[in-house]
Amino acid sequence: MTCCLQLCLTEVANGLRNPVLMVHSGDDTHRMFVAEQVGFVWVYLKDGSRLEQPFLDISGEVLTTPWLGDERGFLGLAFHPKYRNSGRFFIYYSILINGKLEKIRISEMKVSAHDMNMADSLSERVLLEIEEPAANHNGGQLLFGLDGYLYIFTGDGGKAGDPFGKFGNSQNRSALLGKVLRIDVDGSSIDGKPYKIPPDNPFLREPDAKPEVYAYGVRNMWRCSVDRGDLLTGYGRGRIFCGDVGQNRYEEVDIIVKGGNYGWRAKEGFECFDMKLCQNTSLDDILPIFAYGHHVGKSVTGGYVYRGCESPNLSGLYIFGDFMSGRLMALKEDKKSGSWKEKNVCMGDTKTCSFPGLINHHHKFIISFAEDEAGELYFLATSYPNAMSPFGTLYKFMDPSRRAPPGKCKYKPLPVKLRGKKVPFIPRECKNILHPKKLFGLICLHCKKYFSML
Repeated sequence: MTCCLQLCLTEVANGLRNPVLMVHSGDDTHRMFVAEQVGFVWVYLKDGSRLEQPFLDISGEVLTTPWLGDERGFLGLAFHPKYRNSGRFFIYYSILINGKLEKIRISEMKVSAHDMNMADSLSERVLLEIEEPAANHNGGQLLFGLDGYLYIFTGDGGKAGDPFGKFGNSQNRSALLGKVLRIDVDGSSIDGKPYKIPPDNPFLREPDAKPEVYAYGVRNMWRCSVDRGDLLTGYGRGRIFCGDVGQNRYEEVDIIVKGGNYGWRAKEGFECFDMKLCQNTSLDDILPIFAYGHHVGKSVTGGYVYRGCESPNLSGLYIFGDFMSGRLMALKEDKKSGSWKEKNVCMGDTKTCSFPGLINHHHKFIISFAEDEAGELYFLATSYPNAMSPFGTLYKFMDPSRRAPPGKCKYKPLPVKLRGKKVPFIPRECKNILHPKKLFGLICLHCKKYFSML
């Protein structure tokens, strides 16, 4: 029997409609912002409660459908590195123009001047719109690198095999699809664009390339993250990891570098996909750090390198999963060779996860991974991947075999000024019964907590 790293989970939020991401605002409040595919973003506080009013509701603008597995919708959210002072954040979503033309839109918005837990609904400023030729492969990741620039991860345009033009969108540097784009959102350009092009973008002086392009040859990167780096040495800090969803044979994990060509559609994983393109010696593509076949899973969901404090055994592991198979995986780096090896991850057995509040199972469809402000790791999954179905849950990882010493991981969040009501969190995994003394509440036998229903 293969030895595996046994992990347990705690349920953090539930009842979510295809939760596509959870991010923190980096402002020392330790709030968690959870986005649903339909276009809502909710604020969760450190005590586990959710604010009754959404932070953002653009469900009227977002293109979503009740189709199972539809990839369109609200897909990306990133807070500006100086959000505490600027109140600026950025969103990525699907739209429909005049009932027929589909696009993805990247916009800037601001927080309300009157409520730190609500966006200013009138503040949207569109930065970029890209036409989408098909309903799938919409990309959807937004993140800020350590350089302060905004990275935008687009899909290849959809259908299958990137059939657009002679070489496909991904290998075509004059197309914005199938790319990692990098822009400077702290200014505007001479030609009227609401952003600047970083002066060291790699294809700036190529006449046929879009200046926004930072890397290319990607198929449909779903969930990318910036490595915080080792807490003591800083090793790995700033690396960008991505899961790139494959066609019909391989799924891959990549580290993004400036000017990199990630191979698609010439290659899928380590193998040739388009034989003609693949034999082109000038391809010079960057190989994945890891790829796996479709006997393991059919749609990678990129994760994070764990840099938190609570579970020391996980330090330095890149933890990710597969949307279709529901499998959780981990990679460990060999720093001498620079190679990454798979480390088996599994749910702990009933005895291992018997502590109050811990569970050892999760919904099958793993949509996204997340990191809170303290660096602890989470993932979002659902039992039914439909944008309208409220079966999504946010889970937090916990390693039961080795915990940080008591008191080591304490931090003091800045106060959050509340204007609206809070909705208490009630775990669905609990066995709920009426409290014998209080008629208006439930007691969880599993986690030994009382939840008021008032």
